[in-house]
Amino acid sequence: MSLFPELEIEELRAEIRRHDELYYQKSAPEISDTEYDALISRLKALEAARPDLITPDSPTQRVGESRAEAFAEFVHRVPLMSLDNSYDFDDLRAFDERCRKLADGREFQYVAELKIDGLSLALHYENGALQVGATRGDGQRGDDVTQNVRTIRAIPARIQHGGTETQRHREEEKQGGLFDEIISVPPCPRVPVLNSDVLEIRGEAYMPRSVFADINSVAEETGKRFANPRNAAAGTMRQLDAAIVASRRLAFFPYDVWAGPRKAFATHWEIFAWLQVAGFEVNPHRALCATMDEVIEFCNQMAEVRESLDYEIDGVVVKINSTALQDEFGTTGKYPRWAIAYKYPALQATTRLLSISVQVGRTGALTPVANLEPVLLAGTTVARATLHNEDEIKRLDIRIGDTVMIEKSGEIIPKVIKVIESKRDGSEQVFAMPSACPVCGGEVVRPEGEVVKRCSNRDCPARVKGRLLYFSTRKAMDIEGLGEVLVEQLVDKALVKDVADLYALTLEQLSALERMAEKSASNVLAQLEASKGRDLSRLLFGLDIRHVGERTSRILARSFGTVEKLAAATIEEIDAIHEIGQTVAESVRQWFDDERNQQLIARLQAAGVATEMQGGAEIQTDERFAGKIFVLTGRLETMTRDEAAKAIETRGGRAGSSVSKKTAYVVAGAEAGSKLTKAEALGVTVIDEAAFSAMLESEQQA
Repeated sequence: MSLFPELEIEELRAEIRRHDELYYQKSAPEISDTEYDALISRLKALEAARPDLITPDSPTQRVGESRAEAFAEFVHRVPLMSLDNSYDFDDLRAFDERCRKLADGREFQYVAELKIDGLSLALHYENGALQVGATRGDGQRGDDVTQNVRTIRAIPARIQHGGTETQRHREEEKQGGLFDEIISVPPCPRVPVLNSDVLEIRGEAYMPRSVFADINSVAEETGKRFANPRNAAAGTMRQLDAAIVASRRLAFFPYDVWAGPRKAFATHWEIFAWLQVAGFEVNPHRALCATMDEVIEFCNQMAEVRESLDYEIDGVVVKINSTALQDEFGTTGKYPRWAIAYKYPALQATTRLLSISVQVGRTGALTPVANLEPVLLAGTTVARATLHNEDEIKRLDIRIGDTVMIEKSGEIIPKVIKVIESKRDGSEQVFAMPSACPVCGGEVVRPEGEVVKRCSNRDCPARVKGRLLYFSTRKAMDIEGLGEVLVEQLVDKALVKDVADLYALTLEQLSALERMAEKSASNVLAQLEASKGRDLSRLLFGLDIRHVGERTSRILARSFGTVEKLAAATIEEIDAIHEIGQTVAESVRQWFDDERNQQLIARLQAAGVATEMQGGAEIQTDERFAGKIFVLTGRLETMTRDEAAKAIETRGGRAGSSVSKKTAYVVAGAEAGSKLTKAEALGVTVIDEAAFSAMLESEQQA
């Protein structure tokens, strides 16, 4: 217990209120959700020890955000309560014990659904027509944002009251959730018809990640980027101009239906069934669970696909399925006793920037990296984060010694997303990118029109190491065993200066290296020998010609058949190939005009490396999929993603990474995610793996 609890409590309350204003009113958070929750937990502990110090306006006694003054006040008929949080499965099991004690021997089920990281809305419908859309606010009073809500296409202006018989049958067939194969889920009963004329639909408005990326790329020019999609959604909903709200393409997932003061249906699972036939887009990732073990399994499964979704989630919400039991269990004053939020490890955190180091890549690009005070992020301890380039450092005004917010969202290395300027004390130091290469001391240049500075020395050890590692990757020459440690030694000991030198290595040279026994050395040599027979497209990809990626390498290999023919082609001849533009053509021509590259090709050929298409110089002319874009989603059973993509491209098609109106087919495997949902929304043709395999075998045009 604190020696001065009154003082610490007041300081905590002031700090929490400041963060509430930054988070809810200014969309400019300075700490992560986990750090905020820690402040709340500390305040709760102090108030529990000294209940005489609890005041009605304490953050522990309030729900959610304060109201924005620009909108009319809306008083909620039934308070919108927040949920108690849990951060490990022991908390969930403790919640389960409490629920079973309250149930007193009665059996019940749980519904597990995703916790969308957005902002809560309450939608009020009368006779099927949307009348009011309001934010949660403090749980009792929110903002009337009806005009902004009407711009969200996922929110119907008029609901289909109970749905037609055909719709109900269709939705009944869909019930059981995405995880039927993992969790035994009974089918939902027939979708009930709701007769109430006055309804309240509760749900979460959010900004899709794809939209967030588009908005921030435009905002890059003004320097007013949003920190994350949640803050972007909250800031958008506070806009006074509905046209701006419409342009930001918010989306919405509903999760509750009220008819007057009570839930509209006997079970929470029925609520989802009704919402679907009423015209709402309901999140497909949910499960009806008989035990807490099944809930935990769902949490683990969703953790694996979390980063593949087009929206951010920060956990899983667990609710008692029976609404009668929900009423009976009641609330604690702030939280319902019948629900809990399981939170995933934080993807954002704040820490201190200790120093900035500069790495040099295979293309000579100088990349600044932030060295941080170690901090726990997404379940791992993080001590480094990328700063991208010099312009990013200037845009964020990052200084050594700053307190910064970092984020991990799919990337291997987290990134710094903002500086907490309020934490500065004047000791911070401005950072300047080096004028010479930090590895070799060579000249650093910044090509016109680029944001990256590069080391101009082609023989820079860092660049050589990078090229060797790139050449050995699975999508290039696939040389297993040629990792960072070995490459480091080969270059530092001057045994290898370029990729052709790899094929001149001997058993004696490799065996003499640290941690390289004779067997390991023999394995590396065997891998090098096997790589000599790789397809031409892999060789072209591994040579790291600028602007020539995996797909372009395949197109060039298929079009020319041999390195000799490609090396002799003019810019016009290369540019004339479908999907190969002027920039790529000029880059290829420039690479082959370089005398050192010509010598490199000659040495590779002398070493026995294949420089033609498999099966000789015959060029494939299969164009069955010409002009068609395929997008792969989910797990395929009969082939890997790479194999499927190659099969598409060898037939003249293209394997795309995202779904758009230009997509011809979406191939949906097991556990297909948001790409399938988007394809259905856009009306893109969806085929399963069997149909895709049949298309590959067919000689007809797709």
